[in-house]
Amino acid sequence: MTSKSAAAAARATVYGYPRQGRGRELKKAIEGYWKGRVDADALRATAAELRRTNWRQLAGAGIHEVPTGDFSYYDHVLDTSVMVGAIPARHRAAVEADALDGYFAMARGTQDVAPLEMTKWFDTNYHYLVPELGPDTVFTADSAKQVAELREALALGLTARPVLVGPVTYLLLAKPAPGVAADFDPLTLLDRLLPVYAEVLSDLRAAGAQWVQLDEPALVQDRTPAELNAATRAYRDLGTLTDRPKVLVASYFDRLGNALPVLAKAPVDGLALDFTEAAAANLDALAAVGGLPGKRLVAGVVNGRNIWVNDLTKSLATLGTLLGLADRVDVAASCSLLHVPLDATAERDIEPQILRWLAFARQKTAEVVTLAKGLAQGTGTITGELAANRAALASRTNSPITRDPAVRARVGAVTDADAHRSQPYGERAAAQRAHLGLPLLPTTTIGSFPQTAELRVARADLRAGRIDTAGYEERIKAEIQEVISFQEKTGLDVLVHGEAERNDMVQYFAEQLTGYLATQHGWVQSYGTRYVRPPILAGDISRPEPMTVRWTTYAQSLTRRPVKGMLTGPVTMLAWSFVRDDQPLGDTARQVALALRDEVNDLETAGTSVIQVDEPALRETLPLRAADRPRYLAWATEAFRLTTAGVRPDTQIHTHMCYAEFGDIVQAIDDLDADVISLEAARSHMQVARELAAHGYPREAGPGVYDIHSPRVPSTDEAAALLRKGLEAIPAERLWVNPDCGLKTRGWPETRASLDNLVAAAQAVRAELPTAD
Repeated sequence: MTSKSAAAAARATVYGYPRQGRGRELKKAIEGYWKGRVDADALRATAAELRRTNWRQLAGAGIHEVPTGDFSYYDHVLDTSVMVGAIPARHRAAVEADALDGYFAMARGTQDVAPLEMTKWFDTNYHYLVPELGPDTVFTADSAKQVAELREALALGLTARPVLVGPVTYLLLAKPAPGVAADFDPLTLLDRLLPVYAEVLSDLRAAGAQWVQLDEPALVQDRTPAELNAATRAYRDLGTLTDRPKVLVASYFDRLGNALPVLAKAPVDGLALDFTEAAAANLDALAAVGGLPGKRLVAGVVNGRNIWVNDLTKSLATLGTLLGLADRVDVAASCSLLHVPLDATAERDIEPQILRWLAFARQKTAEVVTLAKGLAQGTGTITGELAANRAALASRTNSPITRDPAVRARVGAVTDADAHRSQPYGERAAAQRAHLGLPLLPTTTIGSFPQTAELRVARADLRAGRIDTAGYEERIKAEIQEVISFQEKTGLDVLVHGEAERNDMVQYFAEQLTGYLATQHGWVQSYGTRYVRPPILAGDISRPEPMTVRWTTYAQSLTRRPVKGMLTGPVTMLAWSFVRDDQPLGDTARQVALALRDEVNDLETAGTSVIQVDEPALRETLPLRAADRPRYLAWATEAFRLTTAGVRPDTQIHTHMCYAEFGDIVQAIDDLDADVISLEAARSHMQVARELAAHGYPREAGPGVYDIHSPRVPSTDEAAALLRKGLEAIPAERLWVNPDCGLKTRGWPETRASLDNLVAAAQAVRAELPTAD
C-alpha cells in the first residue's frame, strides 16, 4: 500500500476509557452494594449504563472503533484471572456460591479469607490484583464478561474491539500462590494457558468481533531470551489459529526493544505501539525490522498518562514518518485513558487561560480524532484545530506561572552537603533512643486515621460556606483529640494526629504550594473504588508558609508521647501529580524538596522529634528499563535527603512505602538514609523483611503486620505470627510494629479492633524476647 492509501485508511481509536462516570456513579453503586443499599441487579444496571454512555461519547466524538472489555468493577487483571479460571483455592467456594460476591472477596478479602496481593501496574499509580498461580493451576475459559460487553456495543451499532490482557503479560505479572515454592515461574504455564485464550478468541469471533486487542505491556521491560521466546511461541500459536478474529498486539509505557522484532515477525494482524514515551526508539526499531508490511499499525501519539495538550504538529510529523511502514496506520492515545480524568471542561475553578493547556480523556479523544482526520484527509482539513493548538502551546510556554527566578536560583545554589545528615546513622540512632525512650518493637501507625462521613461533610460545608473557618477548625480539633485519646488508650508508642484536615496526601500539600493547580472533578482510579484527584504541577514550586506545623503541634500538646509530623515526599508529590513535561523531572523534584525542607525544619523547631516523609511512589516511578534507572534513582534519593538532611541528629526521620515490589530498589532505600522505614508486608508475607536482611539494611524498619486495604480485622495471633517472621530477618532493636499503610479508607470499628490486636501482638512478642526484662 502506498503512503497515500495508508493515510486514507487512518482511523481513530482508544484502548480504554475512565470507568467511574462523570459523578463517580460506579464507585457509589459498588460501595452501596457492599453496604447492602444497592442490589446486584441495580449495580449491573449502573455499570451497563456507564458503558453505554462511554461508547456513545467516543463514537459521537469520531472514534471509529470503541474498546470493550476494559470496563471493570474492580480491576482488569482480576477480570483476566476470572476469564482464565485462575481462582485461588481459598476463594473457590465463594465464587461458586455467588460470582459477584466471590469476585469482591478476591479483591478485598473477608474476615476469614485473605484477598489477593495488590501492587502497582507498571510505573503508574493504578493498582492491580496479583494472580496467584502454581504447578497445579488448571485454567478454564470463561468469556462471559468479554462476550456480553462486546454484544452490548454491537447492539448500539458500533464498531467494537475487545481489549484483553495478553497471556505473556498475565503470567509475568503473576506470583507463586501461597504454599508454592518461591522459585516457581508462572511463565512455565504458558502452554497450559494458550488454549484458554484460543477458546476466548473463538467465542469473541462468534459474538461478532472483527479485531481483538491483546495488551502486552510487560514486553517493554527488560526481558530474558527465555521470556522473549515465550512471546514468540504465544503469538505463533495464537496467530496461526483458524477460528479467531484479527489480533492486534499492544504495548505501551516504554520502548519495546528486543521484543519488537518478535512481535513484528509474529503471524498476527497488527501492532499498537507507544510513540510518546518512546517515540524515537520505537520508530527506529520499527524501521530497522522493515516495518509491518501487510499489517495494521496503531500509533499511540497522544499521551494517555498526562494531561497536557498534544503538540498536534509534532504528532502529525511522527504519523507522516510512519506512513509506508505498515499496510494501515491508525491513530490512538498511547495507552488506556483510564489514567487521566474524564473531562477538563468540568473544571470551573481553573483560569480559562490555563484550562486551554489541559486535555483530559474527552479532550484526548478529540485530539486523536483530529490527528486521524489530518492524516487521512490532509492538514488543510484541520487548520483551525492546528492554529488553536499552536496558540495553547505558546500560551503555556510564555506564561509567568511556569518560571520563578527565585526558585530557580535557590535550586542552583544547592550543594552536595545539603543532601547529607550531619552525623552517620549509628550516632544518630543512639541520640534518638536516648531522646525518645521507646521500648523494643515500638508501635505506631502510618499516619492517617479514618476519614469519616462527618469529616467529609464538614469539609464540603466549609467549601460551600455553610460553616465558617472557625467552625471547621473546631471540628478538626475534636477529631484530633479523639484520635490522640484512642491511641493513648490502645497503647501505641509513637502517635499521629490522624490527618483529619487533609483531603489527600498529595493534594493537601499541592493546594498550599505555589506552582500547583488543584482540580474539583479530576478523579482517577487508584484501585477498586478508591479514586484520587492528582493535582497538576504547572510551574515552579515554593512554600509560602508552614503547612502542617499548627495541627501537629496541637496534637503534641495533648500527649506526652511523641507525635509524628507527617509529610509527603518529593518523588511522591511528582508521581501522584500530573507533572510538568517542559523540564527534567529531577529539576522539579529539587524544587519540591526544598519547599518540603522548609516544612521539616519548621516542624523540628516547633518541637516535633519524629518526622515521617512518605515516599510510596519511589518504586512506582522506577523506569521500566534497567538502563534508565541509575539516573532516576540518583535524583530521587537526593531529593529525599535534600528534604530531610537539615535536622538535628536526635530528630528521627521516618519514611513509608507501600504496595510495590521493593526487592530491586533496596539499595535506593538504603541511600535515602532515613532512620526508620515502614513498608507493606502483610499480603506478601514479610517478603520485604527478607529482602532488607539479604541486602544488609542497617537501619530500623517496620514491615506491616496489618493489611489495611481489606476490611478484615487481623487477629492478635495473626499479627504476632507476622511479627515473628519479621524478627527472623530484622533484629528486635531495629524492628517496628505498624500497619501496611494509612487508615484513611477504613472505618472506625475495624480500625479500633485491628490496632488493639496489633498492640497486643507487639506486647506478646516483646514478652518473648530475651531482653524484654
